[in-house]
Amino acid sequence: MSHLFELTITNPLWWIGSHFLMVAGFGLCAFLVARVFREHRTAPVTFAWLLAIVLIPYVGVPLYLLFGGRKLRGVAQHKPTLFPNASAEPHPGRIDSTVERVLTTAGMPPPRAHNRVEFLGDGQAAYRSLVSLVTEAQRSVHLMTFILGADDTGRSIVELLARKARAGVEVRLLLDALGCFRTYGRFVDPIRSAGGQVGVFMPVLPLRRKWSANLRNHRKVLVVDDNTAVVGGMNLANEYLGPEADPTRWIDTGAVIAGPAARDLERLFASDWNFATGETLPPPPAPAATLGDDDELVQIAASGPDTPRDPIYEAMFSATMDAQERIWLVTPYFVPDETLFKALALQSRLGVDVRIIIPARSNHLLADLARGQFLRDLAAEGAKIHACPRMIHAKLMLFDKRLAVVGSANVDARSMYLNFEVAATVYSPRTVGVIERWIHARIAESHPLNLAAPSLARGAAESLASLVAPLL
Repeated sequence: MSHLFELTITNPLWWIGSHFLMVAGFGLCAFLVARVFREHRTAPVTFAWLLAIVLIPYVGVPLYLLFGGRKLRGVAQHKPTLFPNASAEPHPGRIDSTVERVLTTAGMPPPRAHNRVEFLGDGQAAYRSLVSLVTEAQRSVHLMTFILGADDTGRSIVELLARKARAGVEVRLLLDALGCFRTYGRFVDPIRSAGGQVGVFMPVLPLRRKWSANLRNHRKVLVVDDNTAVVGGMNLANEYLGPEADPTRWIDTGAVIAGPAARDLERLFASDWNFATGETLPPPPAPAATLGDDDELVQIAASGPDTPRDPIYEAMFSATMDAQERIWLVTPYFVPDETLFKALALQSRLGVDVRIIIPARSNHLLADLARGQFLRDLAAEGAKIHACPRMIHAKLMLFDKRLAVVGSANVDARSMYLNFEVAATVYSPRTVGVIERWIHARIAESHPLNLAAPSLARGAAESLASLVAPLL
């Protein structure tokens, strides 16, 4: 102690430096606290970040600087508008849906008529559709994913894309830097060598201008020849899809969309590709579509740091409040914010058929702990909770008999507020019926989840998970 006192007396620069660092630290904490409030986050997320920054600043401050940003701000200003002039585009006619108006006023394109939608109910069907579409492509193959596995499925897709590139087809593959950190290098060199292009979205380390350790591109989209697209929750790895049936494979879904709505998915890809690579792609030509017996209305929506609002979340909340008969949600992780949870609880109490279909145990323990109180409270209001013995990775929503949503977003804070996400909203009784039958099959193989009051240790773990989950 005396040595420290002598040091401060004999070396005033040490004292000044320490004082300066302390003042700077307090100043940085105050700045970040103010920034947290300006982010317009949900109350649990705001509270969690405030606790981390104020109580454990040596941990909370670096974590916030790495993971805290919700919107890209200055960087996003350089990203092309997702759907320019969307509000001025022709509308197929009035749809009696609040969701349509919510999405359109948020800058999303209007619903497109003259589409054909094919629901993909398992990974084998999805793999075969992907291979068939890429094989038959004549002009272009544009594919983006969150995860490209270093496995048999990933290698087969890389080989297929390389073959198409060698045949003169324009091949572009966009990979998220975090989800594909093992495969965006030499693993995809066959595509580059064949003349195709590979883009890397948002490097994790701050060595380049466009980087983030937190804001990930979770969108999964394939667009072929500008007029046929695949959208859904499946990544390109063995766990999600493959050429043969596999009883251990995760349960996942997607949809093939042929028609004008595929053009909107192409515009979304072009915006993300430009942001990642700097290359501006020409706008896709307007597809020549004819009205057929299978004509379906489809509205594409995107959400994330590149949108000024949260369109997918806002549409989900609006559909929940408007529902008169049923709200069926299929999701691997169920950690809603307080507003959405209260809407679901209220609708269940009013007699709407609210069902949550989840895996009995997901691949994320934290999410399973955080969902506990939400599920118990919903069940107490009359909602039905169905736990599938296999891992469900599908992201589906059904509202009444008129609206289905297939996309990449989970029912958690990360998908609703942080990640780049995409969803296809289908205003079609036919597709709603197909997805309804698929969900009934999942319900039939499910079992009741243990919703008894947790033990003291389990309750403490759930409370801690609920506090931390909004940060992750």
